[in-house]
Amino acid sequence: MDDVRVSVGLRMHQLITELFPVCRSITGDGVRETLRVVKQRVPLEVREVPSGTAVFDWTVPNEWNIRDAYIKNSNGERVVDFRRSNLHVVSYSRPVHQRMRLSELRPHLHSLPDRPAWIPYRTSYYREDWGFCLSDALLQSLPDDEYEVLIDSTLAPGHLTYGEYFVKGALDDEILISCHICHPSLANDNLSGLALATELAAHVAAQPRRYSYRFLFIPGTIGSITWLALNEQRTPRIQHGLVVTCVGDRGDFTYKKSRRGDAAIDRAAMHVLKHSGHPFSIEDFFPYGYDERQYCSPGFDLPVGCLMRSPHGSFPEYHTSADDLALVRPQHLEESFNMYRSIVELLECNVTYLTTNPKCEPQLGKRGLYKTIGGDNHDSSRQMAMLWVLSLADGKHSLLEIAERSGMDFELLHSVAVALARAGLLVERPADKATTPVGLARRMDMDIRDLDSAR
Repeated sequence: MDDVRVSVGLRMHQLITELFPVCRSITGDGVRETLRVVKQRVPLEVREVPSGTAVFDWTVPNEWNIRDAYIKNSNGERVVDFRRSNLHVVSYSRPVHQRMRLSELRPHLHSLPDRPAWIPYRTSYYREDWGFCLSDALLQSLPDDEYEVLIDSTLAPGHLTYGEYFVKGALDDEILISCHICHPSLANDNLSGLALATELAAHVAAQPRRYSYRFLFIPGTIGSITWLALNEQRTPRIQHGLVVTCVGDRGDFTYKKSRRGDAAIDRAAMHVLKHSGHPFSIEDFFPYGYDERQYCSPGFDLPVGCLMRSPHGSFPEYHTSADDLALVRPQHLEESFNMYRSIVELLECNVTYLTTNPKCEPQLGKRGLYKTIGGDNHDSSRQMAMLWVLSLADGKHSLLEIAERSGMDFELLHSVAVALARAGLLVERPADKATTPVGLARRMDMDIRDLDSAR
């Protein structure tokens, strides 16, 4: 693997490292700081939605911010300290400052008995409460003592903040890329998706494109609900979509289908995975997980899937302090980026062709398209790909449909379709040709070096 390719994963890991200490939640200054850092890489529009705004059956909550938190023993020592780990405080804890015995404090303490060295991640977004998270080893070691408990937080009317980056293409039709930005120091389940979305946005903006792209950096659940409520008139433009999460660990790839199950994005993702050489699994849609369940809700039914490595809850580090910078690695981030890039490029190049020679096969040899001496398996595959494309180039079958029917790799079919078009044997269906920018045909040949040289 050359240094240029590694640099993609390294850039993503560096962004994760920079953002890892920031205390994020569904609202607050941690979200704003996160978006400020992302905005240094792509020109986000930052939106602020006031607390109390009605968004379908939900209401934008009060804004939460925290300055400090601790539990001190009777000697004045911080036995639990927010400054050491922002996971120590239950997110959205209301302010508290009082003294209490361990028996009174204990119901507000959360640990993982089966993982005694790890700190769990817990929230109380929509029910006023307070609490601390700590390792079970520390919890079991606490003596019966009087403790000073402080959570220096505010929970008051403010705003829900999210970031949006729109990249205009030749078409008004959009590809949606969505990630959540509401977790504190969790590297895989939060920051890996944010880093990939940031890198993909920069890549897309530097390329010729048919589709327009909308990148959303939003707090989970309430963020997508809010965006959908405020942008309902735009949703018919979304033709394909992916929710990005958990893409930095070493697990096999997992694709969760959209609610439709057979949308173009589902078929494109499955095709790319099948031909990637990486182990993978496919999950049917189910109404739990990340923001795909909001985009796919019956009133919208958008074609939005979710491409992950290890799914949420399936790796032991999930929602614990062990989801740290050591769990996500540059090479895994790079593999995930390449998978997303391949899916996007397939969608961009998935046009429908018409043959200019519909009655019987054209003679390929006289056009220099047919190898006359056999024995080369690659040439044999290429020639078979040409025959498949010519056979189904009736204006009714897209390249992806031809790939699915033939079992051949989309990239190979796209390559031969370009060659056949240059030889005058194919034309793009008018609806596709009118919206295809110059130079799009070379997209499938671009590698990461093109992205770096374009910066």
